[in-house]
Amino acid sequence: MSKFTQYILKSKKSQQLQKLINEALYILSKLGIPLEGQTQRRLERIGMAFLAIANVKASSDWATVKGYDGSHALRTREIIRYWNTNFDENISDSSYDDIRRKDLKLLVLSGIIISSAANPDAARNDSTRSFALNPNYAPLIQAFGSDNWEADIEDFLGNTVTLQEQLSSKRELNLVPVSFPSGKTYEFSTGKHNQLQKAVIEEFLPRYGYDAEVLYVGDTANKFLHLEKERLGKLKFFELSHGELPDIVAYSKQKNWIYLIEAKSHQKCEQPLS
Repeated sequence: MSKFTQYILKSKKSQQLQKLINEALYILSKLGIPLEGQTQRRLERIGMAFLAIANVKASSDWATVKGYDGSHALRTREIIRYWNTNFDENISDSSYDDIRRKDLKLLVLSGIIISSAANPDAARNDSTRSFALNPNYAPLIQAFGSDNWEADIEDFLGNTVTLQEQLSSKRELNLVPVSFPSGKTYEFSTGKHNQLQKAVIEEFLPRYGYDAEVLYVGDTANKFLHLEKERLGKLKFFELSHGELPDIVAYSKQKNWIYLIEAKSHQKCEQPLS
């Protein structure tokens, strides 16, 4: 098997634990769990949630993973205790709801983890609801590290639409195409802010921009959707960072002007000003 992606790069945990969590995240990514856009800590928690339910404490445990057979199903408070015991955590039991709502959400939606295995009638937020590994995935997880593992994953998924593909399809249905003065077209996520940015790029700049080229624009879902870093560097423009981003940066060679644009919308005042 080829060297797998390292998702956890900054952690106070031991190298051995970091390696184990990265293995868990790599398995989940190959099974179609979308991990992009998550913080390092959230990724760490997602990985640990998977490890707890699979009952994996060390890399050597993958081969002994079992799907739910009536024995190993954990409630959210039990997952926290598993973390505290095995993964150098010190989390209060009162944080149990975050496990269900944030750490297990994608795994349950994908079907890799099944909920209420021991009590199918439990309410969604019932503290007695338990979570277990779907038996259909157990053989694949057991084989992790084998030479043909990645090929076996592809065969297993076959015509299955993974959660990552489902979410990508939904996002694509809602994307807003934006045509740049250069002729390039980018797809922005939906929302009033991006609709306003679309109007700035497609209507304002062509009329009042003196042939301005767009050098930077951020989507609400991707802060660096379009960035002409080299071009900005030649103009001796300051380096853009998350903390100091205008919405749009454009440059008119004709006027030698740089446009720093903030896309702001204002509601109409219903009462006349006195």
